[in-house]
Amino acid sequence: MKRILYLMIFLVLTGGFVSEVKAQGEAAVPFLLLAPDSRAGGIGESGGGLADNSSAVFWNPAGIAFLTGSEVSITHSNWLPQFNLDLFYEYLTYRQYIEDIGGSFTASITYMNYGEFIRTDDSSPDPIGTFRSFDAALTLGYAAKVSNDWGLGFNFRLIHSRLADQGAGYEKGEGVATSVSFDIATMWRPTHFDIPFVADLSNKFSMGINLSNLGPKIYYIDQAQADPIPTNFRLGFAVKLMEDQYNSLTYTLDFSKLLVDKGTAFRGVVDTVTENKNERDDFYKAIFTAWADEPFNEELRDIVTSMGLEYWYGEPSDFMFALRGGFFYEDPSYGNRKFMTLGAGLRYDIYGFDFSYITTDVFEGGENHPLNNTLRFTVSMGWGPTTKASQGFPRGI
Repeated sequence: MKRILYLMIFLVLTGGFVSEVKAQGEAAVPFLLLAPDSRAGGIGESGGGLADNSSAVFWNPAGIAFLTGSEVSITHSNWLPQFNLDLFYEYLTYRQYIEDIGGSFTASITYMNYGEFIRTDDSSPDPIGTFRSFDAALTLGYAAKVSNDWGLGFNFRLIHSRLADQGAGYEKGEGVATSVSFDIATMWRPTHFDIPFVADLSNKFSMGINLSNLGPKIYYIDQAQADPIPTNFRLGFAVKLMEDQYNSLTYTLDFSKLLVDKGTAFRGVVDTVTENKNERDDFYKAIFTAWADEPFNEELRDIVTSMGLEYWYGEPSDFMFALRGGFFYEDPSYGNRKFMTLGAGLRYDIYGFDFSYITTDVFEGGENHPLNNTLRFTVSMGWGPTTKASQGFPRGI
């Protein structure tokens, strides 16, 4: 039951309709990969280089090293509205700068509700009961500058997954698992960066690297059925294209790749049921071997690309509003998520509100894609001596 239920939850969660099953379907707790906040959601889910608010806990915790003050935010989304299912996503973040130590402590809570399922036994399809499923994670972190232009960020995460309250058939135990993971990230945000004959990008450029969800395999029934968690590499860029007293325009670009050993089942062996999960590389090996477990052209296709534009108008000390747009692309053989995003935001004093919208209507057959019409809503509040609600680096910092 665990395998069937988990595969169903994975497909529903990601909205992936794949022509070939790849590593993403074999990584447990895929909710850890969901873009959590509305701001980055509006720019194509490309926040690895921007990372200048409390949601950087997910995108790149090192970006918080360049922030002071305090901030709290909460995001809500009814996930995959096309399915009309009882799926919803909640994301709560907090960051606190402490001057005495020159860094910020951070925290986030992620909760994914999968709704109610009907239980049957092996002998009959007739219902014998119901149960609810959910995934949750608590993340604690720290970020600080190591120089004027460089920041480092670290996260520790407790993961709890409850797919079912009991096993099926002869399986012993419950469909419940708990594990841990950690993230390590860096951010380069140069105060002086003049490219001769091209542009002066001083205080206008940012580059971040985030290696997230590093941790042991997770299992529900026994260790023989263990799956890796979704270790992910993200490289992000952000460039301030224009800025004056009232206007700013920022371009973002992210590349991400899942660093999970695909196992023998994805190298030609089709009997995934009898595959020994424990033969697959652990995370400390997979972060290297996952770059070369397929031909080079296949490895390039495994990289997800996302980008976006964010425009702000207003006075940072008073009222501002933002318009956002973006594009997300995943190869058809590795998930086939392809969508446009739109978003908007408001800032007044310490308060902020953002929303984002996913549309697949612009692509052939996209009107029936389960991600179509997905909305996220975020409310935030930022306070402190130098930081109000985030308006984009370095403006308002």
